[in-house]
Amino acid sequence: MRRAALCLVALMMLTLWACGDLLTWTIDPSARLRFSSDTVKFDTVITGVASSSRDVTVYNDARDGLRIAQVRLKKGAESHFRVNVDGQFLAGGVGQDFEIWGKDTMCVRLFVNLPVSESDEIEAAEDELIFTLESGVEQRLVLASSGMNVDILRGEVVSENKVLNGRRPYQVFDSLVVEEGCTLTLPAGCTLMFHDKAELVVRGTLLCQGTQEKPVTLRGDRTDKMFPYLPYDNTPNRWGGVRIAQTSRGNRLEQTDLHSADFGIIADSTEWQSADDPILTIHNSVIHNIGGPGLILRGTRALVTGTQISNTRGNCVGVTGGDVRFVHCTIAQFYPFTAERGDALFMTNREGEVPVPLHRAHFLNCVITGYAEDVIMRDMKEEENGEKIDYLFQNSLLRTVPADDDLRFRDIRYDLRDSLEMVVDEHFQTFDDHAFIYDFTPDSLSAIRGLADPQWTLLCPIDRLGRNRMADGEPDAGAYEYVIRGDKARRSGWSWRGRPARRKSCESSGD
Repeated sequence: MRRAALCLVALMMLTLWACGDLLTWTIDPSARLRFSSDTVKFDTVITGVASSSRDVTVYNDARDGLRIAQVRLKKGAESHFRVNVDGQFLAGGVGQDFEIWGKDTMCVRLFVNLPVSESDEIEAAEDELIFTLESGVEQRLVLASSGMNVDILRGEVVSENKVLNGRRPYQVFDSLVVEEGCTLTLPAGCTLMFHDKAELVVRGTLLCQGTQEKPVTLRGDRTDKMFPYLPYDNTPNRWGGVRIAQTSRGNRLEQTDLHSADFGIIADSTEWQSADDPILTIHNSVIHNIGGPGLILRGTRALVTGTQISNTRGNCVGVTGGDVRFVHCTIAQFYPFTAERGDALFMTNREGEVPVPLHRAHFLNCVITGYAEDVIMRDMKEEENGEKIDYLFQNSLLRTVPADDDLRFRDIRYDLRDSLEMVVDEHFQTFDDHAFIYDFTPDSLSAIRGLADPQWTLLCPIDRLGRNRMADGEPDAGAYEYVIRGDKARRSGWSWRGRPARRKSCESSGD
């Protein structure tokens, strides 16, 4: 019994000695903190709105503990940065008496809230977070951010003709509505940043007058990142989308970039005045990275030229009746976030059991492709009056089952390969499904090259990036013209009108 008691006392003394060893502190000037990053850079933030947080881990790699006498912002209470150190908010930008045990860490969480100003330019903000150790050693974290001033539109209703300016972005809350008979004009360089679920509802007319140098941009208002490599702006469902009502007429989107919405454009119309009176014209624009359908046209007259419609959870393009023409468009269904994605193109002349006459649906000089082996779905019923349904695919690359109908499928190249890697990697120059960055410019060996009919190219001779489609006399199908830049060597696997093409190696291509 006595021996057991002695052993217990010895164990307690050993434990106390060990704890005492762990809790020794050093004031050796050579003992330093280590930071997971010595510079904290925030993304461009909207002024007047607190940013999301950035975290820095502070390490003590030594065996002995380190006491931090003070942590302070260099600009003190005047700083635009806010700091929480190990659970303690630095009131007035200063905090006292922190400790890190040997071989331990602590967390520093930082925010920034930049003040609103009258400037139209992005303004930089900097500060330093200074750690003063008990030894007197100072260590610093550099803090940097930039602020964007915006004009706020909250529940805005356009009840008379209105032109917004392109000087600085607009942040839209509670949707933006254009009343019937009124026109909203978005000039070159205008950016609308929509808050979560906010929409652009057009009962009148929408004119987007972007240029190659200064496009019109419709996007969400998240400017930060989901992960260090992934901005929220590269992900879908950041805002609502654009609704074009039955009362709307004469809408034109020129050099417009619409992305990261719940849906792209939904146009509902049941009548039009003449063949020269399109309800919707889209030229050299982008509808991309959409959490629902991309472009839905119901009983609508529309002309879409030189436009990319891509990566949508629903159908990239849905046509229900109407009169539509697509010329030099890339319709690409590579939505990366789920395998349950829609078609690249869906066409029908019915809304349920109700007929919606399809007067015309022409796809000329287009690229229609995607992950699935067949990305084109047609659900057609013959008109009761015997009228022939007018749909046509011509001088286009299609990833679909080859058709025997030479009247509706003319000069088509079919992409029949089973390898998804070849489908995406051979045709396009950049396809990054990690950071969700895509460039649908054709690559050197793609079947897209030289496929277009120059007659239709006259409708959009310059692509969205300013490239002359007729520069080499053989325009490419799709929204983009080929340019030489780091092309990848690989084999061609497309077929012409359903017949297998002779495979050729890149060595014989000359590129």
